[in-house]
Amino acid sequence: MREKSNKTKTEYIKRITDVLDFIEQNLDADLSLEKLSKKACYSSFHFHRVFSAVVGENLNQFVTRKRVERIASILLVYTDKSIKELAYTYGFNSESSFSRTFKQFYGVTPTMFKSKGKNALSKIGIDPFSLEEYICSIDETQKWLHMNAQIEVKQLPEMNLLGIMQIGEFEKMGSLFEKLMKWGTQKGILNPFGFKAITIYHDNPNVTQLEKSRFSACITVDQETEGEGEIRTLKISKGKYAVGHFEIDATDIPKAWQSMLVWVMENDYRFRDGDFFEAYLNDHTTHPEQKFILEISIPIEGEGRAEVDTVNEGIKEQVPNCDAPSGEDQGPIDYGQAITYMKALRLFFQKTYGTLFSYGAIYLGNPDFSYFSLTPAALKKLKLKFVIVCDHKASQFTICLSGQNKDIRKKYWKLFKGSDWDKYEVVESIEKSLSIIDHPLLIGPNLQDPDVLTKQIETESLKFMDEITAVLQ
Repeated sequence: MREKSNKTKTEYIKRITDVLDFIEQNLDADLSLEKLSKKACYSSFHFHRVFSAVVGENLNQFVTRKRVERIASILLVYTDKSIKELAYTYGFNSESSFSRTFKQFYGVTPTMFKSKGKNALSKIGIDPFSLEEYICSIDETQKWLHMNAQIEVKQLPEMNLLGIMQIGEFEKMGSLFEKLMKWGTQKGILNPFGFKAITIYHDNPNVTQLEKSRFSACITVDQETEGEGEIRTLKISKGKYAVGHFEIDATDIPKAWQSMLVWVMENDYRFRDGDFFEAYLNDHTTHPEQKFILEISIPIEGEGRAEVDTVNEGIKEQVPNCDAPSGEDQGPIDYGQAITYMKALRLFFQKTYGTLFSYGAIYLGNPDFSYFSLTPAALKKLKLKFVIVCDHKASQFTICLSGQNKDIRKKYWKLFKGSDWDKYEVVESIEKSLSIIDHPLLIGPNLQDPDVLTKQIETESLKFMDEITAVLQ
């Protein structure tokens, strides 16, 4: 009798899980009780009862919550999106009804959420990712990331998985993996030396309360395989991902995720619809320090800084034709020495000029060059910034005018290129450059005398920034 009951429960979970996947992928489509019950092969009455028992919410509550959370996720990143358009897209009959529903979840109207979203989230017990907090501790975060992660942009292939879905109760993760591996071994489909254990996160933790967050514990398989009961087949779609490799304590995993999100934004990528997941590359219990070796993968799109060395390449194309101050030929700059000096240079500007500039993080993602940005208030409104670059390989410092994204850079490049202004040289092509105007500061710098070097960079940089700002104003 118990065996029959367990089979029935397993079948319930399997069918409801398939429906949950369908809902997640079709939040902008018809999700009526009639349609979804047919998909689950139950009567409407029976499906409604089973769904509530498995999920802990009735169908209407779940669909409404997921739609509101999807819109909240969009508004956190894209504040220029039309609330009215989003409301109709995701199944609400009117903007006013959506506004009332939204306020029930987050305590504020959608309009207020655009500017106060993070505060609203904290009031309902969600600890959101805070860019403001990141900026306040940006040096510490970047240092931690530099010490603990190797990050690269990859085109990942499609992955076939077997997984078990869970809502909340993250402490069950270990037992779910054990169940998957035991089943895979019994079926003879698990290669003990060639599989990965993966957790897929189906909900955005920035807008979904932890106890309602849905995740799937998964194992990779070499080919598509039929699941059984609560064990189901899943796929991770191929595409571009930011992949961070970590060797860290379990308590640092949330920090690793936060740092990865920061890295994506700092490197001018956009988040893409797709699965955010982490892959475990070791059994942490066998590690000498009980550490997890894992990879965090975030789906991204756009042309980011980490993909191309275009700042570096664009500068190098311009330098041979420029009459820059020159020191002794010292050969390439040591990476560690360059980073140490760049930190000191950034700190010098902060201490000397304070709030006259907004200061970007020091880019540490390439052994050949490093840089940081300085943005005066006048340029911030125009979405422009200045960037001081240290080319380790060519042993030189350069400053350039850049923009927050490619469209901004192209707009101002066309303005300068089409004018008769010739004070500084505009780059030949904006297509393969993150800079608009380059100006060499110093070739062959003497890092053994940092005070003199800093004075030289300060003088030439301020002159360049003042003249460019004056023209733009």
